[in-house]
Amino acid sequence: QVQLVESGGGLVQAGGSLRLSCAASGSTFSGNPIGWYRQAPGKRREWVATIVSGGSTNYADSVKGRFTISRDNAKNTVYLQMDSLKPEDTAVYYCNIAAMNGIALSGSWGQGTQVTVSS
Repeated sequence: QVQLVESGGGLVQAGGSLRLSCAASGSTFSGNPIGWYRQAPGKRREWVATIVSGGSTNYADSVKGRFTISRDNAKNTVYLQMDSLKPEDTAVYYCNIAAMNGIALSGSWGQGTQVTVSS
């Protein structure tokens, strides 16, 4: 069973930063690529970034150069450092097992964490 818990969201002004965390159970995390997704009000969920167990990463064009995904294998945790935030980054952010091309590999989603960027 996939178990992922997102945290770290909040309210920030445009240009600010936030760091999100995705804590996974050992079986979920071990050896699996993990991705971040987001869903803005009235929009479909979209892929943001993926990191594989060896550390290689891939990003959506909309966040490239502003967001950084990383993982701590000892803590079974994946992070998303978000810098230079824009109002259009406002969304609920989720993590999941993910392919490098952004396809979610599990149909099980957590509660997500809300990120709100004010202008």
